[in-house]
Amino acid sequence: MAIVTLRPPLRDLAGGREIEIDGATVAELLQALERSHPRLAGWVLDDQGKIRQHIAVFVNEERATPDAPVAGSDRVHVLPSISGGAQDAEVLVGTRKGLFVLRGERGGPMDVAARRFGGQTVEYAVRDPRSGRYFASVTHGQYGPRVYFTDDPLIEEWEQSDGPRLPDGEDATVERVWIVHPGEEDGVLWAGVAPAALFRSEDGGRTWTLNRALWDQPSRKDWQPGAGCLALHSICPWPGDPDRLAIGISAGGVWLSDDGGRSWRHGNKGLVPRYVPDEVRETTIDLCVHNMYRSPVAPERLFMQFHGGVYRSDDCGETWLDIAEGLPSDFGFPLVQDPHRPDHAFVIPLVADVDRVTPEGKVRVYETSDAGATWVARSEGLPQEQAYLTVLRQAFGHDGGDPLGLYFGATSGEVFGSADGGRTWRTVSPHLAPVTSVRASSAPA
Repeated sequence: MAIVTLRPPLRDLAGGREIEIDGATVAELLQALERSHPRLAGWVLDDQGKIRQHIAVFVNEERATPDAPVAGSDRVHVLPSISGGAQDAEVLVGTRKGLFVLRGERGGPMDVAARRFGGQTVEYAVRDPRSGRYFASVTHGQYGPRVYFTDDPLIEEWEQSDGPRLPDGEDATVERVWIVHPGEEDGVLWAGVAPAALFRSEDGGRTWTLNRALWDQPSRKDWQPGAGCLALHSICPWPGDPDRLAIGISAGGVWLSDDGGRSWRHGNKGLVPRYVPDEVRETTIDLCVHNMYRSPVAPERLFMQFHGGVYRSDDCGETWLDIAEGLPSDFGFPLVQDPHRPDHAFVIPLVADVDRVTPEGKVRVYETSDAGATWVARSEGLPQEQAYLTVLRQAFGHDGGDPLGLYFGATSGEVFGSADGGRTWRTVSPHLAPVTSVRASSAPA
């Protein structure tokens, strides 16, 4: 029997994440799935028995058509997708001067549907695909960081979370909230902050609790801040398994947990910090991770942008292989992992830590389709002359579609988009404030 992997809400309707089903083709398999789990009827297949327009089915790691064969050893993933069209794209752009909600044609020019938190730095904004709730991490110049949430980003007043904040008695305070990331359990979210702390919410982001095991790590005293502070900015849950988690810290390296964050261990083997003396490279934990993502369909695969190096892990983050050969520079911050194809990833190189602009004054997104063995520059529609742009860590995202929609923003205020997996680009919004984060999704109906 093949194994069908489901996510909420399908997982909840079927009563389990992994379902063993017989079927010679994808279509037969999904029909059998609905027969054996009647509550799924109509969710994946429409009234005519066809796969719904916004559903993507993968057999192992490749997108599959309804007539694709299925073997007993195969793993079939059923994932939400979007298929393009007018007025179906939404991009949340965090800037130094507020949050901009862009809506419009996927990959085309977009309108500013709303601007919120004017005059404040929105470090990060995201829509939780499970609940539809929006989150914004906002740092006020005088009053510090806050997390806000809403079910409608166009309304004026968002609700403020209780936290994240460090407990009384700690000789530290939360300086910035770098990321808010959905967990694997219903209502669970994670937040990464400076100074390198991890928080968990079990009530949809209303309240937050510090992960003590990471905060109390004995090696914390040796962690060194990067230029952007001591940041926990990358959170990589394991799809379907809430116990398995990987995080990235600048500059504290990779940390892995197999028990839901109750204990942690290093995942740094193979990372080479060229910015420290040779004699301490093997022992230092001063490892400046810039960005890290896990493949949803092959979760043992992760990609990383390092402070001097682009890396891949094939063993859940335990060890790393440098895959930067073929790039004009191995320094950079932005990174996207294709959610459908574990061998696909995208980076936007910058010259170096001393000159954080696009090489040669050309804006290029580099794509690998073979897990980093080769890289292809994607530049059609992007500025290629005297364009010295800086793209920050969180300012590159995708919309989950197939072909993949990609969006990134620069500190000069432009936002660029692609509706064909990065092959062609256009400016979707030309004159925003300096961009700190970009996250995309299909626009609510």
